[in-house]
Amino acid sequence: MRIALFVHCYYPEHYFGTESYTRLVARNLSELGHEPVVITATFAGEPRQPSLIERYRIDGVQVVRVDKNLLPHAGLAETYLQPSMAEVQTQLLREIAPDVVHVTHLINHTASLLAVCEKLAIPTFATFTDFFGFCFNNKLEAADSSLCRGPDRLRANCIACLMRDSPAPTPMRRRLQSHAARPIVSRLLARYPALAGGEAGEIIDLQRRPDRLQDAYRTYRAALAPSRFLRDAYDANGFENLVLSRFGIDIDRSAKPPAPSGPVRLGYIGQLAPHKGVHDLLSALRRLDDVALSLTIFGSEAQDPAYAADLRLAAEGLSVSFAGTFAPEATAMVLAGIDVLVIPSTWYENSPLILLQALATHTPVVISDVAGMTEFLEPGINGFAFRRGDASHLAEVLSLFARDRGLATCLSVTTGYARTSREMTEDLLAMYAGHGVPVRPR
Repeated sequence: MRIALFVHCYYPEHYFGTESYTRLVARNLSELGHEPVVITATFAGEPRQPSLIERYRIDGVQVVRVDKNLLPHAGLAETYLQPSMAEVQTQLLREIAPDVVHVTHLINHTASLLAVCEKLAIPTFATFTDFFGFCFNNKLEAADSSLCRGPDRLRANCIACLMRDSPAPTPMRRRLQSHAARPIVSRLLARYPALAGGEAGEIIDLQRRPDRLQDAYRTYRAALAPSRFLRDAYDANGFENLVLSRFGIDIDRSAKPPAPSGPVRLGYIGQLAPHKGVHDLLSALRRLDDVALSLTIFGSEAQDPAYAADLRLAAEGLSVSFAGTFAPEATAMVLAGIDVLVIPSTWYENSPLILLQALATHTPVVISDVAGMTEFLEPGINGFAFRRGDASHLAEVLSLFARDRGLATCLSVTTGYARTSREMTEDLLAMYAGHGVPVRPR
């Protein structure tokens, strides 16, 4: 069968979790005799393509990329529903003629894609990898950096997030958007959007977002969720037909090589962005000031240069090195050189691939106690958790490894993750078959 996989961005320029998941699914579908086609996009603001539609191949799989520089969204409403995308989406789907459309992220495509799929009567499914379907910032992180459950009745909490992230060009705006005033102002704007003056339209579009997306998501016959937490979060916000399907990992599962003498080697691998909590990790190490621990940070400093500069400043005088990025194929080798992986995220992570890759390579972990990660943790067996955003508690947990050099080695023996990407892909095909789509290799 021919399967059109829609993802917001893709290799070679983009290679984080959702892109990696999509690539693994495409590769497995091809090996199973199916014909996947990846449809993706260049973000507006990235270097322009030579033409609106560009074609290339990754792993032998055809990739079709639409240049959003030529179709940028106009206003907040078009970040989730952009009717001007429908023409090119219709053209591509008629050309590709897929038996199934499978969406791994709607950013760049927006819900207009679902309307096109419904019009063309193409069976449509999804994998949800974050909270885009009901959360404006995709992360379920409230404006005050606390954890969120989803939009309230008037969407005042969504408006608070919009205020936090919007420019404040005047002293009055800065006061109104301040941490102290924001809860009151957001509730007022939720009831009386006209108070926002020329920005009232954005407030209304934001309030409409959850209902518009919930209506559009009814096009999906079913969707996969890689964690119980994400499945339950979508269910609590009115979405149906979600199937739990853990991510699968393809990686060298050889036993952990013996650690060299010297400090316990901590590692962080991921985005250098505030919601990833690397500042808390550095703060914890500053509290310990222990020569028995070292840290290597892997991640691009170009994503948020200001934050990366702050991290470098915070790391001064500590046994910390910044190692940049590495090719995905080198993940097992990098993890082999880490005794303990630390994931100090301050938001609801959703089954991050690097967590599963660490477990699969027998690398124990220290994670913040946020849902989406803790369901994979067996405390004292494959690692430990600490209170989210609490650098003092993180320091206490890390001190366990500083005091006992052999702890990481002992935990590596009981740390593992067996599920593969082939099993994950078979779940996807089983979902199709269970919802009336004949699954036959071409």
